[in-house]
Amino acid sequence: MTSPKVLVADAISQRGLDELARDGGLDVLVQTKLSPAKLIEIIPEFAALIVRSATKVTGEILNAAKELRVVGRAGVGVDNVDVETATRRGVLVLNAPGGNTVSTAEHAFSLLLCVARKIPQADASLRAKKWSRKDFEGVELYNKTLGVIGMGRIGSELSRRAIAFGMRVIAYDPYLSAARARSLQVELVEELDDLLANADFISLHTPLTNETRHLLDTARISKTKPGVRIINCARGGLIDEAALANALQDRHIAAAALDVFEIEPLPEDSPLRAAPNLILTPHLGASTAEAQEGVGIEIAQSIRAALLEGTIRNAVNMPNLDAKTLSVIGPHLRFGEKLGRFLSQVAPRRVDELKINYSGKVNELDTGPITRAVLKGFLQSAGGADINEVNAPAFAESLGLKVTETRLSAAGDYTDLVELSAAAEGKTVSVGGAFFGATPRIVSVNSRPVEARPHGVILVLENTDRPGIVGRIGTLLGEHNVNIATMSLSRNQAGGTALTILNLDNAPGEQLLQEIRASGDIHSAQVIQL
Repeated sequence: MTSPKVLVADAISQRGLDELARDGGLDVLVQTKLSPAKLIEIIPEFAALIVRSATKVTGEILNAAKELRVVGRAGVGVDNVDVETATRRGVLVLNAPGGNTVSTAEHAFSLLLCVARKIPQADASLRAKKWSRKDFEGVELYNKTLGVIGMGRIGSELSRRAIAFGMRVIAYDPYLSAARARSLQVELVEELDDLLANADFISLHTPLTNETRHLLDTARISKTKPGVRIINCARGGLIDEAALANALQDRHIAAAALDVFEIEPLPEDSPLRAAPNLILTPHLGASTAEAQEGVGIEIAQSIRAALLEGTIRNAVNMPNLDAKTLSVIGPHLRFGEKLGRFLSQVAPRRVDELKINYSGKVNELDTGPITRAVLKGFLQSAGGADINEVNAPAFAESLGLKVTETRLSAAGDYTDLVELSAAAEGKTVSVGGAFFGATPRIVSVNSRPVEARPHGVILVLENTDRPGIVGRIGTLLGEHNVNIATMSLSRNQAGGTALTILNLDNAPGEQLLQEIRASGDIHSAQVIQL
């Protein structure tokens, strides 16, 4: 029997290569620095492709890869892999999420010291045969305030090191629980502006999403303390680079250090190159021998498991299940993820506890993968594209989110029911879903019975139960060319509070939502995207 062929297109550690080639189960070829055309030419014969960040795994490459079963990214992010095309073609995308945490945190802390003491500038001055001690007066970290934006694995590790240096650490993370913050010995702030106004140093550690792109722009930079120092080892694009360069030029920001950029390699004409008091490193966060060895071994083990054992580890685009089980449980996974996504959009940002209750026939299945799918949907707004079925439970734990799963054998009103509830700030919100034959439906919102399709755009309204409300809303939607596909109504009592669920053909704009909310009879209006 022919061994599956593995192409290593970017360099990984020797121990990772040794792990791949162990016992001869895989036929491994290392060929780096391939042009896209050359990769397209040779990829059809390979079952697995391993890359780091240099090789871009585009849709064109994936479509040419007739035998490809697995793409392994030796690192955390999969920005250089077309995951959507890979999923459509049935190609697993695996990553190595745990290998470079310490290295990146240490690099961020190194830059923290550099911006405090002007070490690179002093070195360059001395090499230029100068002795300008007065030009390089720095500041101490001791008794200063570090603001950490994003308290995932790396942000938490950085905080531990800063605390050891006698710093006060304040953190902004809408998804971190107060209990978890206490255990990390950091002070949690409710609003980003509170962190900006009080931090002497700021370090960013969030994923890059639509919500976090240019998180620090001109407006937010203006809210920081004069003389603040900023570090970014997370993702290029979190900081508006032009705004940063201007703030460094006018000295509102005393110093900054960047390891990641919106365009990499950094363009020669980038305004950052001329900015004063700015330290630039070429994406070195994970560039340690230990990190490269760790991610190399981790991705090698995951590739071997997928190709030789049929098991899935660290998958970005599917759960850890064999094919037979997946064919049975697949609809529940997709529905569970949508219910989680729905709940995340109606729940408060900082949730302390998530409860998942299964009742009826669904208990005949292994509900563990369904719970992971629910968590994936619920946490994606916090963790971005890096969240998957494999790492979602660990990410929930890192946030201090308590997840409780219960089962009821009795069917109740439905033969197959999944109910989710999220508790935060003394408030509980919930959503329930059931299958009508093979068709999934949302059957409750905040314990109120409804029936809605878990698909596309959903408008959730709480309103006074008064004649003409539904007509008024329909007229407003029609005036803005927003069509209603289905409607479900529920009320607690005549003249009380009603819940209206509308499936829409397209999303209402902000102006339309403002007009809807302006009505005194409308208590709340939320748009859910599934």
